Amino acid sequence: MKIGVYGGTFNPPHLGHVTAARAVFELLKLDKLLLIPAGLPPHKDLPAGSPTAEQRLEMTRLAADQIGLGDRVEVLDLELRRAGRSFTSDTLAQLKERYPEDQLWLLMGTDMFLTLQTWHEPEKVLSLAGIAAFGRTEEDTEELFSVQREYLYQTYPQARLFTLTIPGVIDVSSTELRQQLAKGAGGQLLPPAVYGYILREGLYNTHADLKHLPLSRLRPAALSYLKYKRIPHVLGTEQEAIRLAERYGADVEKARRAALLHDITKKLDMADQLALCQRYGIRLDDLEQKALKLLHAKTGAVIARDVFGVDDEIYNAIWYHTAGHAGMTLLEKIIYIADYIEPSRDFPGVDRLRKVCYENLDAGVLLGLEMTVEEMTAMGNPVHRATLEARDFLKG
Repeated sequence: MKIGVYGGTFNPPHLGHVTAARAVFELLKLDKLLLIPAGLPPHKDLPAGSPTAEQRLEMTRLAADQIGLGDRVEVLDLELRRAGRSFTSDTLAQLKERYPEDQLWLLMGTDMFLTLQTWHEPEKVLSLAGIAAFGRTEEDTEELFSVQREYLYQTYPQARLFTLTIPGVIDVSSTELRQQLAKGAGGQLLPPAVYGYILREGLYNTHADLKHLPLSRLRPAALSYLKYKRIPHVLGTEQEAIRLAERYGADVEKARRAALLHDITKKLDMADQLALCQRYGIRLDDLEQKALKLLHAKTGAVIARDVFGVDDEIYNAIWYHTAGHAGMTLLEKIIYIADYIEPSRDFPGVDRLRKVCYENLDAGVLLGLEMTVEEMTAMGNPVHRATLEARDFLKG
């Protein structure tokens, strides 16, 4: 197995890191990619006011998720847990013990590659891993790489070197990016979920007012709660909610906010869901105490109100978007059905359901409820009473 190792302070991890990692992964045909945030960098101290180690670790996890490699990318905290300076030679030695039969490749940018001989124990580094150095801009020429390659081959005959320029890679200075963030800019240079996490945590002097975020900032903040594979669904739900709100005269902005926030606790497991229910005093019936799928609507609603200050109309639209209830409001119907028919949904009958929804919203919601009851019954699963009541109410 070929394993890529990409370290750095990741303060913060930006699109330059993400695009380079993805490109090298594909060009080298790696089987696995490890992202490793540094604890104490060898050559410089972290700037004053930097995020904590735990916050940099979480940002790196969010960035890793958005590389889009699924379980082929992993974030390790071994340098954050290790005392002293984070020397790459020590990290590679630990990884070699963990992966004794696998081939390690150390990913790095041009500046690191050109100064590799000045690192702590460079010979050990080159004996433990091949070097995959990438140019961050198209101006990083083969001429520059070739001189360093020749020097390293002569000095360290065992070296395995692979150099490439990645056309179009986003060139980002972390120092300049941190300065931009403090001025309310720079978000376009970050993976959306990372930017959202920075806003939520108030990192880099962003000081965002979470309860009054414009949609342009609420979107990344909402995405920072999600697993990568759920992001297309949430963005699709937002777009569907816009179309439905315009079609039926609902408040478009409220529909967008509810759609963006409707799944913010979806990735939590049963224990975490129940802990949130206890924390916020959410009362659960017997079925809800055992059905994970039903809980994220309730916990998502309370987090949306507590963190982002949504009003009662949006709160209720999120609360009821899974089970529904008798006498649903217009916004509640829109979020319920937008979640059901957004463009990435693909199941038998979805095209018919979409057609009905844009002919008559109540008929569409009723059909969606009936399809849910039919599916749950066929699977031998109990149907929540709120869903049955919503169906019966619309039936008249």
